[in-house]
Amino acid sequence: MLRVAFAGTPEFALPALAALRSHHEVIGVLTQPDRPSGRGRRLTASPVKVAAVADGLPLAQPPTLRSDAALSQLASWRADVLVVAAYGLIVPPEVLALPPLGCINIHASLLPRWRGAAPIERAILAGDRYTGITIMQMDAGLDTGPALLQRRLEITRAHTGGSLRAELALLGAETLLEALSARAAGALIGKPQPGEGVTYAPRIQKAEARIDFQGDALEIERQIRAFNPEPIAETRLDGEQLRIFAALALEPTDDSSSRQIDEKCFDPGAIVSVQDDYMIVQCGRGQLAVTEVQRPGRRPISVRDFSHSLALPGRRLG
Repeated sequence: MLRVAFAGTPEFALPALAALRSHHEVIGVLTQPDRPSGRGRRLTASPVKVAAVADGLPLAQPPTLRSDAALSQLASWRADVLVVAAYGLIVPPEVLALPPLGCINIHASLLPRWRGAAPIERAILAGDRYTGITIMQMDAGLDTGPALLQRRLEITRAHTGGSLRAELALLGAETLLEALSARAAGALIGKPQPGEGVTYAPRIQKAEARIDFQGDALEIERQIRAFNPEPIAETRLDGEQLRIFAALALEPTDDSSSRQIDEKCFDPGAIVSVQDDYMIVQCGRGQLAVTEVQRPGRRPISVRDFSHSLALPGRRLG
């Protein structure tokens, strides 16, 4: 059993923390300071803080790990290893060198692909067939440390950013325990990441959520899936924001000639028709079946319900 310090902030980190508590001694938890949230901008504790407090674990919320106070706090815990999962703060060299087994990171991609802050969303946006978990020995670079263990997961068209994150969080916890056990026994040595195949996953910007219907229907579908549950893909309808939670690019039909004629009759963004559960929207290439939307100040609803309150065919999104 190892003495483990844990650093994490969002829900993604919770399965790893729970797994560590069941197999090792968690002697301290680091998480980011409380942040303003919601319309009232009230200070809100991170999911990891809520879990740590509920379990009575020692907790620290330094605004940076570069301070003497933060370093002293970590040193006092006398951890064998520091496990990092979506912590969100830079881990400086002084901290990396502190635990005997170093610092181990759970990264939600198959490194060296998608180093950085948003690997899950970027993998969906790019149309990757697979993603996965990398358990990595941290160094001073941006997700550049030696890989200890990797596990692969297939990305399907049913995955949203949220559902894929949840699956990877569970896979990450499982893979972490395997890696720690082998690492403690001296049976697992990190392998340097290859120099080829390096890509970066910068943080998602709000502007990326705006849909351009001039594009390809399948790419727009991936955009909608990647940005659910946040920041949520959006467009405009009659000058008003319309958020799109779910949609599916239509597959080519056997009657491809008539389909091409239909597409040429409509400009990108046009609502071609409304079926029972979806509305068909023309894209620059292909058509999109939109199934769930949200108007400002209202809850998300099905397109079936949305179409009851507004005549949709002939209108245009964008």
